[in-house]
Amino acid sequence: MAEPEDCDNRAEGAALRKIIHVDMDAFYASVEQRDNPDLRGKPVAVGGSAARGVVAAASYEARAFGVRSAMPSVTAKRRCPDLIFVRPRFEVYRAVSQQIRAVFAEHTDLIEPLSLDEAYLDVTRNKQDIPIATTIALMIRDRIRQVTGLNASAGISYNKFLAKLASDLNKPNGQAVITPARGPAFVAALPVKGFHGIGPATAARMERLGILTGADLRARSPEFLRHHFGKAGDWYHRIARGIDHRPVEPHRIRKSVGAEDTFSTDIHDLGAAQQEIAALADKVWRHCEGKGLTGRTVTLKVKYADFQQITRSRTLPGPVSGARDLETVAVQLLQPLFPVEKGVRLLGVTLSSLGSGDEAGERQLSLGLPGL
Repeated sequence: MAEPEDCDNRAEGAALRKIIHVDMDAFYASVEQRDNPDLRGKPVAVGGSAARGVVAAASYEARAFGVRSAMPSVTAKRRCPDLIFVRPRFEVYRAVSQQIRAVFAEHTDLIEPLSLDEAYLDVTRNKQDIPIATTIALMIRDRIRQVTGLNASAGISYNKFLAKLASDLNKPNGQAVITPARGPAFVAALPVKGFHGIGPATAARMERLGILTGADLRARSPEFLRHHFGKAGDWYHRIARGIDHRPVEPHRIRKSVGAEDTFSTDIHDLGAAQQEIAALADKVWRHCEGKGLTGRTVTLKVKYADFQQITRSRTLPGPVSGARDLETVAVQLLQPLFPVEKGVRLLGVTLSSLGSGDEAGERQLSLGLPGL
Protein backbone atom coordinates (compact mmCIF):
# COMPACT_ATOMS: atom_id res chain seq x y z
CA MET A 1 0.00 0.00 0.00
CA ALA A 2 1.56 3.30 -1.09
CA GLU A 3 1.25 5.81 1.71
CA PRO A 4 3.07 9.09 0.99
CA GLU A 5 0.68 10.97 3.26
CA ASP A 6 1.26 10.95 6.99
CA CYS A 7 0.16 12.56 10.24
CA ASP A 8 2.73 15.34 9.94
CA ASN A 9 -0.10 17.86 9.58
CA ARG A 10 -1.20 20.74 11.76
CA ALA A 11 -4.67 21.53 13.06
CA GLU A 12 -5.79 24.62 14.94
CA GLY A 13 -2.18 25.79 14.92
CA ALA A 14 -0.95 23.00 17.20
CA ALA A 15 1.32 20.06 16.49
CA LEU A 16 -0.48 16.73 16.39
CA ARG A 17 0.75 13.44 17.72
CA LYS A 18 1.85 10.57 15.52
CA ILE A 19 0.30 7.41 16.97
CA ILE A 20 0.73 3.85 15.73
CA HIS A 21 -1.53 1.02 16.86
CA VAL A 22 0.13 -2.35 16.22
CA ASP A 23 -2.06 -5.45 16.36
CA MET A 24 -0.69 -8.94 15.78
CA ASP A 25 -2.70 -11.05 13.33
CA ALA A 26 -4.50 -13.98 15.04
CA PHE A 27 -1.62 -13.97 17.53
CA TYR A 28 -2.07 -17.16 19.59
CA ALA A 29 -3.18 -19.21 16.60
CA SER A 30 -0.39 -17.82 14.41
CA VAL A 31 2.22 -18.79 17.01
CA GLU A 32 0.85 -22.33 17.02
CA GLN A 33 0.87 -22.51 13.21
CA ARG A 34 4.41 -21.14 13.17
CA ASP A 35 5.64 -23.76 15.63
CA ASN A 36 3.74 -26.69 14.08
CA PRO A 37 3.93 -26.78 10.26
CA ASP A 38 1.12 -29.38 10.17
CA LEU A 39 -1.31 -26.65 11.32
CA ARG A 40 -0.47 -24.16 8.60
CA GLY A 41 -3.32 -23.36 6.25
CA LYS A 42 -5.80 -25.21 8.48
CA PRO A 43 -8.58 -23.93 10.76
CA VAL A 44 -7.07 -23.76 14.24
CA ALA A 45 -8.61 -22.77 17.56
CA VAL A 46 -6.53 -22.18 20.66
CA GLY A 47 -8.52 -23.34 23.67
CA GLY A 48 -10.23 -26.35 25.18
CA SER A 49 -12.28 -28.77 23.11
CA ALA A 50 -14.30 -30.11 26.06
CA ALA A 51 -18.00 -29.40 26.43
CA ARG A 52 -17.26 -26.39 28.67
CA GLY A 53 -14.27 -25.30 26.62
CA VAL A 54 -13.93 -21.85 25.11
CA VAL A 55 -12.07 -20.57 22.05
CA ALA A 56 -9.24 -18.28 23.14
CA ALA A 57 -8.17 -17.42 19.59
CA ALA A 58 -8.93 -18.56 16.05
CA SER A 59 -6.81 -18.65 12.92
CA TYR A 60 -8.02 -16.80 9.85
CA GLU A 61 -8.89 -20.14 8.28
CA ALA A 62 -11.23 -20.78 11.22
CA ARG A 63 -12.62 -17.24 11.19
CA ALA A 64 -13.85 -17.86 7.66
CA PHE A 65 -16.35 -20.27 9.22
CA GLY A 66 -17.49 -17.75 11.83
CA VAL A 67 -15.33 -19.09 14.65
CA ARG A 68 -14.29 -16.31 17.04
CA SER A 69 -12.66 -15.83 20.42
CA ALA A 70 -14.80 -16.37 23.55
CA MET A 71 -17.07 -18.70 21.57
CA PRO A 72 -18.01 -22.00 23.27
CA SER A 73 -15.96 -24.79 21.75
CA VAL A 74 -19.04 -26.85 20.93
CA THR A 75 -20.41 -23.96 18.87
CA ALA A 76 -17.08 -23.48 17.11
CA LYS A 77 -16.89 -27.19 16.24
CA ARG A 78 -20.43 -27.09 14.92
CA ARG A 79 -19.57 -24.18 12.64
CA CYS A 80 -16.29 -25.74 11.50
CA PRO A 81 -16.29 -29.57 11.76
CA ASP A 82 -12.61 -29.73 10.72
CA LEU A 83 -11.53 -27.30 13.43
CA ILE A 84 -8.30 -28.30 15.17
CA PHE A 85 -8.09 -27.43 18.88
CA VAL A 86 -4.70 -26.63 20.41
CA ARG A 87 -4.13 -26.09 24.12
CA PRO A 88 -2.84 -22.59 24.87
CA ARG A 89 0.83 -22.06 25.77
CA PHE A 90 0.78 -18.71 27.51
CA GLU A 91 4.43 -18.87 28.51
CA VAL A 92 5.33 -19.02 24.80
CA TYR A 93 2.95 -16.18 23.92
CA ARG A 94 4.42 -14.02 26.68
CA ALA A 95 7.95 -14.71 25.44
CA VAL A 96 7.01 -13.74 21.87
CA SER A 97 5.25 -10.65 23.20
CA GLN A 98 8.49 -9.58 24.88
CA GLN A 99 10.30 -9.94 21.55
CA ILE A 100 7.69 -7.72 19.93
CA ARG A 101 7.96 -5.18 22.75
CA ALA A 102 11.72 -5.03 22.17
CA VAL A 103 11.07 -4.14 18.53
CA PHE A 104 8.80 -1.29 19.62
CA ALA A 105 11.48 -0.05 22.01
CA GLU A 106 13.91 0.36 19.08
CA HIS A 107 11.79 3.34 18.04
CA THR A 108 10.16 4.83 21.16
CA ASP A 109 9.78 4.46 24.90
CA LEU A 110 6.17 5.70 24.72
CA ILE A 111 4.57 2.25 24.46
CA GLU A 112 1.15 1.46 25.93
CA PRO A 113 0.49 -2.30 25.78
CA LEU A 114 -3.19 -3.25 25.64
CA SER A 115 -2.58 -7.00 25.75
CA LEU A 116 0.08 -9.49 24.68
CA ASP A 117 -0.65 -8.83 21.02
CA GLU A 118 -1.40 -5.13 20.64
CA ALA A 119 -0.07 -1.76 21.74
CA TYR A 120 -0.13 1.96 21.07
CA LEU A 121 3.13 3.73 20.22
CA ASP A 122 3.71 7.49 20.20
CA VAL A 123 6.38 8.14 17.56
CA THR A 124 5.97 11.92 17.34
CA ARG A 125 9.54 12.09 18.61
CA ASN A 126 11.28 8.81 17.91
CA LYS A 127 14.72 7.41 18.59
CA GLN A 128 15.77 7.29 14.93
CA ASP A 129 14.38 10.73 14.02
CA ILE A 130 12.29 9.27 11.20
CA PRO A 131 9.81 11.97 10.12
CA ILE A 132 7.15 9.71 8.61
CA ALA A 133 5.10 7.53 10.96
CA THR A 134 3.97 5.22 8.15
CA THR A 135 7.63 4.45 7.45
CA ILE A 136 8.15 3.55 11.10
CA ALA A 137 5.10 1.28 11.03
CA LEU A 138 6.47 -0.55 7.98
CA MET A 139 9.85 -0.95 9.66
CA ILE A 140 8.26 -2.30 12.83
CA ARG A 141 6.11 -4.82 10.96
CA ASP A 142 9.10 -6.00 8.88
CA ARG A 143 11.25 -6.32 11.99
CA ILE A 144 8.55 -8.27 13.86
CA ARG A 145 8.37 -10.68 10.94
CA GLN A 146 12.16 -11.11 10.93
CA VAL A 147 12.36 -11.69 14.70
CA THR A 148 9.24 -13.80 15.28
CA GLY A 149 8.11 -15.08 11.88
CA LEU A 150 4.67 -13.53 12.53
CA ASN A 151 2.61 -10.90 10.76
CA ALA A 152 1.34 -7.69 12.32
CA SER A 153 -1.08 -5.03 11.12
CA ALA A 154 -0.86 -1.36 11.99
CA GLY A 155 -2.95 1.77 12.05
CA ILE A 156 -1.41 5.23 11.94
CA SER A 157 -3.19 8.42 12.91
CA TYR A 158 -3.02 11.58 14.98
CA ASN A 159 -4.80 10.04 17.98
CA LYS A 160 -5.39 6.68 19.65
CA PHE A 161 -9.05 6.35 18.67
CA LEU A 162 -8.36 6.66 14.95
CA ALA A 163 -5.14 4.63 15.04
CA LYS A 164 -7.09 1.73 16.57
CA LEU A 165 -9.72 1.95 13.84
CA ALA A 166 -7.07 2.22 11.13
CA SER A 167 -5.33 -0.98 12.21
CA ASP A 168 -8.43 -2.97 11.25
CA LEU A 169 -8.72 -1.51 7.75
CA ASN A 170 -6.17 -3.69 5.96
CA LYS A 171 -5.98 -6.79 8.15
CA PRO A 172 -4.27 -9.19 7.96
CA ASN A 173 -0.66 -8.16 7.32
CA GLY A 174 -1.38 -4.60 6.26
CA GLN A 175 -1.53 -1.05 7.49
CA ALA A 176 -3.54 2.10 6.92
CA VAL A 177 -3.25 5.76 7.79
CA ILE A 178 -5.99 8.22 8.75
CA THR A 179 -4.65 11.76 8.39
CA PRO A 180 -6.01 14.86 10.15
CA ALA A 181 -7.53 15.97 6.86
CA ARG A 182 -9.34 12.65 6.48
CA GLY A 183 -10.23 11.94 10.10
CA PRO A 184 -13.54 13.78 10.58
CA ALA A 185 -14.97 12.50 7.27
CA PHE A 186 -13.84 8.96 8.05
CA VAL A 187 -15.64 9.03 11.40
CA ALA A 188 -18.75 10.61 9.86
CA ALA A 189 -19.16 7.74 7.40
CA LEU A 190 -18.51 4.99 9.94
CA PRO A 191 -21.44 3.08 11.50
CA VAL A 192 -21.50 3.68 15.25
CA LYS A 193 -21.37 -0.07 15.81
CA GLY A 194 -17.90 0.06 14.24
CA PHE A 195 -16.59 2.59 16.78
CA HIS A 196 -13.98 1.17 19.13
CA GLY A 197 -15.41 1.49 22.64
CA ILE A 198 -19.07 1.39 21.61
CA GLY A 199 -20.38 -2.09 22.35
CA PRO A 200 -23.41 -3.83 20.83
CA ALA A 201 -25.79 -2.68 23.58
CA THR A 202 -24.79 0.99 23.30
CA ALA A 203 -24.86 0.82 19.49
CA ALA A 204 -28.38 -0.61 19.62
CA ARG A 205 -29.45 2.13 22.00
CA MET A 206 -27.98 4.76 19.70
CA GLU A 207 -29.75 3.26 16.72
CA ARG A 208 -33.08 3.47 18.56
CA LEU A 209 -32.34 7.18 18.96
CA GLY A 210 -31.73 7.51 15.22
CA ILE A 211 -27.93 7.55 15.54
CA LEU A 212 -26.64 5.15 12.90
CA THR A 213 -23.39 6.78 11.78
CA GLY A 214 -20.71 9.11 13.03
CA ALA A 215 -22.45 11.92 11.17
CA ASP A 216 -25.65 11.23 13.11
CA LEU A 217 -23.67 11.24 16.35
CA ARG A 218 -21.99 14.51 15.44
CA ALA A 219 -25.38 16.11 14.85
CA ARG A 220 -26.47 15.53 18.47
CA SER A 221 -25.70 18.16 21.06
CA PRO A 222 -23.50 17.48 24.10
CA GLU A 223 -26.59 17.97 26.28
CA PHE A 224 -28.54 15.34 24.33
CA LEU A 225 -25.68 12.84 24.57
CA ARG A 226 -25.13 13.43 28.28
CA HIS A 227 -28.85 13.01 28.92
CA HIS A 228 -28.93 9.62 27.22
CA PHE A 229 -25.42 8.29 27.94
CA GLY A 230 -24.24 10.09 31.08
CA LYS A 231 -20.56 11.04 31.32
CA ALA A 232 -19.80 8.98 28.21
CA GLY A 233 -21.81 11.53 26.21
CA ASP A 234 -18.90 14.00 26.23
CA TRP A 235 -16.58 11.29 24.92
CA TYR A 236 -19.02 10.42 22.12
CA HIS A 237 -19.29 14.11 21.23
CA ARG A 238 -15.50 14.32 20.81
CA ILE A 239 -14.85 11.13 18.89
CA ALA A 240 -17.70 11.93 16.48
CA ARG A 241 -15.43 14.78 15.41
CA GLY A 242 -12.27 12.66 15.34
CA ILE A 243 -11.01 14.26 18.57
CA ASP A 244 -9.13 12.20 21.17
CA HIS A 245 -6.59 13.92 23.42
CA ARG A 246 -5.60 10.81 25.41
CA PRO A 247 -1.82 10.39 25.54
CA VAL A 248 -0.02 7.08 25.13
CA GLU A 249 0.57 5.99 28.73
CA PRO A 250 3.50 3.58 29.18
CA HIS A 251 2.81 3.11 32.88
CA ARG A 252 -0.97 3.25 32.95
CA ILE A 253 -2.35 1.76 36.16
CA ARG A 254 -5.29 -0.47 35.41
CA LYS A 255 -8.12 -0.51 37.93
CA SER A 256 -10.08 -3.44 36.55
CA VAL A 257 -10.30 -5.97 33.74
CA GLY A 258 -13.71 -6.91 32.41
CA ALA A 259 -15.62 -8.44 29.53
CA GLU A 260 -19.27 -8.51 28.62
CA ASP A 261 -21.46 -9.90 25.88
CA THR A 262 -24.84 -8.90 24.54
CA PHE A 263 -26.86 -11.84 23.23
CA SER A 264 -28.81 -11.97 20.00
CA THR A 265 -31.51 -13.91 21.88
CA ASP A 266 -32.35 -13.25 25.53
CA ILE A 267 -31.27 -15.95 27.97
CA HIS A 268 -33.81 -17.48 30.36
CA ASP A 269 -31.99 -20.69 31.36
CA LEU A 270 -29.38 -20.84 34.13
CA GLY A 271 -27.32 -23.43 32.26
CA ALA A 272 -27.00 -21.17 29.22
CA ALA A 273 -26.08 -18.23 31.42
CA GLN A 274 -23.39 -20.26 33.18
CA GLN A 275 -21.88 -21.21 29.83
CA GLU A 276 -21.65 -17.53 28.89
CA ILE A 277 -20.06 -16.74 32.25
CA ALA A 278 -17.41 -19.41 31.57
CA ALA A 279 -16.54 -17.75 28.24
CA LEU A 280 -16.35 -14.30 29.83
CA ALA A 281 -14.21 -15.54 32.73
CA ASP A 282 -11.77 -17.10 30.26
CA LYS A 283 -11.56 -13.86 28.29
CA VAL A 284 -10.92 -11.76 31.41
CA TRP A 285 -8.32 -14.16 32.72
CA ARG A 286 -6.47 -14.30 29.39
CA HIS A 287 -6.10 -10.54 29.55
CA CYS A 288 -4.94 -10.71 33.17
CA GLU A 289 -2.35 -13.34 32.28
CA GLY A 290 -1.08 -11.16 29.46
CA LYS A 291 -0.60 -8.28 31.90
CA GLY A 292 0.69 -10.40 34.77
CA LEU A 293 -2.26 -9.33 36.91
CA THR A 294 -4.74 -10.90 39.27
CA GLY A 295 -7.41 -9.45 41.54
CA ARG A 296 -9.59 -10.05 44.57
CA THR A 297 -12.95 -8.49 43.67
CA VAL A 298 -15.27 -10.24 41.21
CA THR A 299 -18.23 -8.29 39.84
CA LEU A 300 -21.13 -9.74 37.87
CA LYS A 301 -23.13 -7.45 35.61
CA VAL A 302 -26.61 -8.43 34.42
CA LYS A 303 -28.78 -6.46 32.01
CA TYR A 304 -32.33 -7.67 31.48
CA ALA A 305 -34.51 -7.50 28.38
CA ASP A 306 -36.08 -4.24 29.59
CA PHE A 307 -32.56 -2.75 30.06
CA GLN A 308 -32.71 -2.86 33.83
CA GLN A 309 -29.16 -3.41 35.01
CA ILE A 310 -27.84 -4.85 38.25
CA THR A 311 -24.41 -5.76 39.60
CA ARG A 312 -23.30 -8.18 42.27
CA SER A 313 -19.78 -8.22 43.74
CA ARG A 314 -17.70 -10.36 46.05
CA THR A 315 -14.26 -9.53 47.45
CA LEU A 316 -12.15 -12.57 48.25
CA PRO A 317 -9.56 -12.92 51.04
CA GLY A 318 -6.80 -13.41 48.46
CA PRO A 319 -6.17 -13.09 44.73
CA VAL A 320 -7.95 -15.22 42.12
CA SER A 321 -5.51 -17.78 40.75
CA GLY A 322 -7.14 -18.85 37.48
CA ALA A 323 -10.06 -18.66 35.06
CA ARG A 324 -11.92 -21.44 36.84
CA ASP A 325 -11.70 -19.59 40.17
CA LEU A 326 -13.06 -16.49 38.48
CA GLU A 327 -15.84 -18.46 36.82
CA THR A 328 -16.83 -20.15 40.09
CA VAL A 329 -17.21 -16.89 41.97
CA ALA A 330 -19.16 -15.28 39.11
CA VAL A 331 -21.49 -18.27 38.90
CA GLN A 332 -22.06 -18.10 42.66
CA LEU A 333 -23.14 -14.48 42.19
CA LEU A 334 -25.35 -15.48 39.25
CA GLN A 335 -27.22 -18.44 40.70
CA PRO A 336 -29.42 -16.53 43.21
CA LEU A 337 -30.80 -14.45 40.35
CA PHE A 338 -32.43 -17.48 38.73
CA PRO A 339 -35.10 -18.34 37.81
CA VAL A 340 -35.66 -15.01 36.05
CA GLU A 341 -38.96 -13.38 35.25
CA LYS A 342 -37.52 -11.55 32.26
CA GLY A 343 -34.82 -12.55 29.84
CA VAL A 344 -31.16 -11.64 30.26
CA ARG A 345 -29.78 -9.67 27.31
CA LEU A 346 -26.26 -9.02 28.63
CA LEU A 347 -23.80 -10.57 31.07
CA GLY A 348 -20.47 -9.16 32.19
CA VAL A 349 -17.63 -10.28 34.46
CA THR A 350 -15.05 -7.89 35.93
CA LEU A 351 -12.01 -8.51 38.11
CA SER A 352 -10.77 -5.58 40.21
CA SER A 353 -8.63 -4.86 43.29
CA LEU A 354 -5.80 -5.70 40.94
CA GLY A 355 -2.24 -6.60 41.79
CA SER A 356 0.73 -8.47 40.40
CA GLY A 357 0.12 -12.08 39.43
CA ASP A 358 3.14 -12.96 41.59
CA GLU A 359 0.93 -12.45 44.62
CA ALA A 360 -1.09 -15.47 43.59
CA GLY A 361 1.93 -17.52 42.61
CA GLU A 362 3.75 -17.04 45.89
CA ARG A 363 1.14 -19.05 47.76
CA GLN A 364 -1.50 -21.54 46.76
CA LEU A 365 -4.49 -19.76 48.18
CA SER A 366 -7.65 -21.69 48.98
CA LEU A 367 -10.59 -19.39 48.38
CA GLY A 368 -13.01 -21.67 50.15
CA LEU A 369 -14.94 -22.32 46.95
CA PRO A 370 -16.70 -25.60 46.16
CA GLY A 371 -14.64 -27.91 44.01
CA LEU A 372 -11.42 -25.91 44.32
